[in-house]
Amino acid sequence: MEEVQRRALRRGRARLVAALRVAPLWDPLEERGLFTRPMVEELQSAGSRGEQARQLVIDLETRGKRAFPIFLSILRDTGQGDLADMLIEECECPPPPLQLVDLRPVELEKHSKNVNFPERLSIPVQAESERPRTPPAPARGEPRPRLFQRGSAVDKRNRDLVYELKADPCGCCLILNNVNFSSDSAMSTREGSDVDCKKLEKRFKALRFDVLTRRDLKAQEMVSELQKLARRDHSALDCCIVVILSHGCQTSHIQFPGGIYGTDGKPIPIEKIVNYFNGSNCPSLRGKPKLFFIQACGGEQRDRGFVVDCDSPGDKAPGASLESDATPLQTPLGNVDEPDAIASLPTPSDILVSYSTFPGFVSWREASSGSWYVETLDSVLEQHAHSEDLLNMLLRVANAVSAKGRYKQIPGCFNFLRKKFFFACK
Repeated sequence: MEEVQRRALRRGRARLVAALRVAPLWDPLEERGLFTRPMVEELQSAGSRGEQARQLVIDLETRGKRAFPIFLSILRDTGQGDLADMLIEECECPPPPLQLVDLRPVELEKHSKNVNFPERLSIPVQAESERPRTPPAPARGEPRPRLFQRGSAVDKRNRDLVYELKADPCGCCLILNNVNFSSDSAMSTREGSDVDCKKLEKRFKALRFDVLTRRDLKAQEMVSELQKLARRDHSALDCCIVVILSHGCQTSHIQFPGGIYGTDGKPIPIEKIVNYFNGSNCPSLRGKPKLFFIQACGGEQRDRGFVVDCDSPGDKAPGASLESDATPLQTPLGNVDEPDAIASLPTPSDILVSYSTFPGFVSWREASSGSWYVETLDSVLEQHAHSEDLLNMLLRVANAVSAKGRYKQIPGCFNFLRKKFFFACK
């Protein structure tokens, strides 16, 4: 397949995944020799319609010179001529323009009198925006930058070790921000949570996510929003993020500890939230990273830390403006979000849950600057998302938060990712 045809398939992939009707294609694709019957069956087993379309478009690039025109013909034969026209238009789009650069030998001319250089030599080069960028060498002690920059030459042997984020937007990000709680819940207003929310909205938009925020939801309303997101077709996307800012508690669990409160004071187990997005309940996210960031207490214990050789930074001690998101251990009331039975919980994969604090301990939040965890997470993402993988950045977050204040806090995560995760920075 010619490069211009491959480029057209890549540019048109999002629309093809969203609109392609794959069912009428299987027989013609086999009859016209593009795919064998086992290949067709493998494509059909890819998952949802969107996943099948996505894999078909990817595999077409490997099917030889005749694949592109035959695919266009099959599209027209099956009443999908608009998609064929779209691909032809993409083929006709010119490649990125070349630039001319001026090469004037200066230093060399001083030392080479016998060499005659032209007054101006212009050669075509790639446009700056299209040229692979080689990151500067890191300072001593700094981690090496990522080797998988979008558009750069990479070691193909290592590609399977990194999640690919090619879509734009690369995924959905749902932020549930509970600030005001009902009087019946006996829970305090979470001053500073709006500061956290605005920071994360801005940060994940900059990281090419489609961000949706919901504020002050009861437990069942939170469940509805989470289920609505899980039921969406994510076939054309590469990732999904859920952020929850609320009061929290300890609760019975099998996989993921902790619970989150709705504004009505009813808890939702975190493992219930996570399992809405597992491979069984959300097929269009199978094999794709699902990231959860939880700013809430894991319990009521206050950690005073232990003595070390050097003092921690002089952050102010808990005072009037410093609050925790802790509430007592409770068992879910009635039939609201009871944990599933062990046998019905599939093994989680491609999931990471980042907690603001260790299970059982409080998570600190200030009215003016927001929570320690979100403030630090936002800062680390700003500085390092362009060069470091997520797990390395979460280590930075844990190290920075653990050094704060008289009371102590240590973020952590449950990691079931199979590959390294790098954000796609604008």
